[in-house]
Amino acid sequence: MIAYIGIGANLGDALANVDDALARLGALPSTRLLASSSRYRTAPIDSSGDDYINAVASIDTALGAQELLTALHGIELAHGRERPYRNAPRTLDLDVLLYGDQIIDTPTLQVPHARMLERAFVLVPLLEIAPGVVVPGRGPAQQFIGAVAGQQIARVS
Repeated sequence: MIAYIGIGANLGDALANVDDALARLGALPSTRLLASSSRYRTAPIDSSGDDYINAVASIDTALGAQELLTALHGIELAHGRERPYRNAPRTLDLDVLLYGDQIIDTPTLQVPHARMLERAFVLVPLLEIAPGVVVPGRGPAQQFIGAVAGQQIARVS
């Protein structure tokens, strides 16, 4: 299954945390890292703290969607992720953006990710590695880029 993972961090060495998360994604059982975007700097949205470093990765995985989410939470915990309140600053945040062409709506997992089409820090790196990607139930991701054009985002590596 091809899945896309959103990666973000704004505490500690955010760039190193994002890079380590990419390495850990490729080391997950039955999973192969296919591509990773450049790293981008963005201001927090609905949050506070330092700017975020964001990226998107594409993986090929045999893990089920819920298994993948559990594995992502394990990577976050290895980086000291705490969840004191919604949108709190974080050492690492990993989100399942897309999981094949599936639409998943459970209490713990929503795919496609609910706000992915509203965030430049998701769309820009996603389209960098998958310019023709289609969001199930919504259409080509490219058609949503104009809606986030006003959000500041800068490539850092």
